[in-house]
Parts: sequence; structure tokens; C-alpha cells
Amino acid sequence: MVKLLVDSASDIDGKEAEEMGISLLPIQLRFGDTEYLDGINLSHREFFEKLIESDELPKTSQISAYRYEEYFEKLTADGSEVITITLSSKLSGTYNNACNAAKKFKGVYIVDSLNACIGERILCEYALRLIKSGETSSEIVAKLEKKKGKIQLLAVLGTLKYLKKGGRISAATAFFGELLSIKPVVSVIKGEVKVIGKAIGSKKGNNLLNKLVNDCGGIDFDMPYTLGYSGLSDEFLQKYLKDSENLWKGKTDVIPSYMIGSTIGTHVGPGAIAVAFFAK
Repeated sequence: MVKLLVDSASDIDGKEAEEMGISLLPIQLRFGDTEYLDGINLSHREFFEKLIESDELPKTSQISAYRYEEYFEKLTADGSEVITITLSSKLSGTYNNACNAAKKFKGVYIVDSLNACIGERILCEYALRLIKSGETSSEIVAKLEKKKGKIQLLAVLGTLKYLKKGGRISAATAFFGELLSIKPVVSVIKGEVKVIGKAIGSKKGNNLLNKLVNDCGGIDFDMPYTLGYSGLSDEFLQKYLKDSENLWKGKTDVIPSYMIGSTIGTHVGPGAIAVAFFAK
């Protein structure tokens, strides 16, 4: 039997993981003196409620090798093999910790998603599809490694406030950016989050996002794809769906969407729209 273990940076929560038949290892985060398990005792909605109310950004902890060992021991006890997909090694030490823990076990495979958020999620969905098709662990891992470079994660941010709070941009840049209604467009490139464009206003931001999707070669609708949004309302997501109708029309009737969780949500804040897909 082949089992799938993923971390909560994929924005899969505990309830979803149960429904999907996979195991979830939650990232720990702290607001002030209180510690939470992402997607377990702190939902994505509750996270944004706290983020909006808080003056300080929450602190997240990478998943330790010890916690991975606990999960590997439990999941391999019945002789099963385990494929583990982690948050990008360029964003966290989680991948290295998983690799160190795996050395003590037979039949445990580690895949660095080189992604996060819904980009990591669609790699997990692809892995689950391969597991259900009955392929071996080594065959699945080979396909994941081959295909993960095709994943595109693009997002338009609704505010610069949280990039400023996290020290990623200066207070002056944030002030003038908000004043001019500048919407940065970010992407995960080779495992790292990069600003790849800027637009004035949400309409132009959405149009730039659509252009970048097409520039990547378009969406492979035979593979998993999804939209994501941050914050307590999907208002901006609904607006984006109207502005991006040409991407989906005649190609699919189903456009999955999910609320972005704490790992990326901490840095982008509410009001972000993201699209993740395998490029053609």
C-alpha cells in the first residue's frame, strides 16, 4: 500500500485530508503566546480573523525531523510505503528535516514540491491520482519530479501592508503603492516567491494575471488546477472569475477554489487572488 503525507503549507486542512484519504502534518504557528496547529485547531478563516486583528505577524515553525519520524513510524507500521510532499526547500527547512527523518525508514520517499500554497496542493492532487491508479512508489515519485517543474503559481496581491510588516518592502514603498492602488503580481520561481509584475487597480491586475497564464503556455486541463483567495471574503475571486472567463470557457465546467492558509497568507494578507496549474 502507498500512503501520501503532506504538510499544511499545501493549504489542505485536517478535514479535507481525511476526505482525500491522505495524512496531514500541520505546521505550528504562534500568535503572541498562543500556539496553533495550522488547519487543525485553527481554520483558515480563523487565521485571517486573527491576522487582521493582530499588530504583529504570527511566527511559523518548520516541521522538525522528530515530528516527521513520529508520522513515518505510524504510517509504515503496517508495511506501507509513504510518499511525502513538502513545502519548497527554498522557503523552509522542512524538506531537509523530512529527508533526515526518512533515513531511519525503509520505503519512505520525500518530494520537494519547490512550491507552496495551492501550487503544492495540485502536486498532492496529482500524487493522489497516481496512487489511485495503482502505480508503485518509485514510479509515482519519478512522475512527480518530472512534472513539478511545470507547476505555475501566480497571484495578485490586494495589499502591500503585510509585505511591509514582514520587512519584504519598505514603509515608503508600501505607502506610495497603497496610495496609487498598485497591485503586485507574484510567482513561485524555482522554489522562491518573486514579484514579477505590477498593475494599477484590480482590473489591470487581473488582466496581467491572465496574460501571464497565457505566457506560460496556458493551462493543461488534463492535470489538476485550482484558484485560491486570501481573507474572509471571496469577492475578489468572483471578480477575477468574470475577468478571466476566456481562460476557462469551453475548456472546463469546474473551477475549484480554496481559501489560502497561514503559510503564504501571513505574507500576502487578505485580498489576494491566486491561480495554480500545470503549464501545457
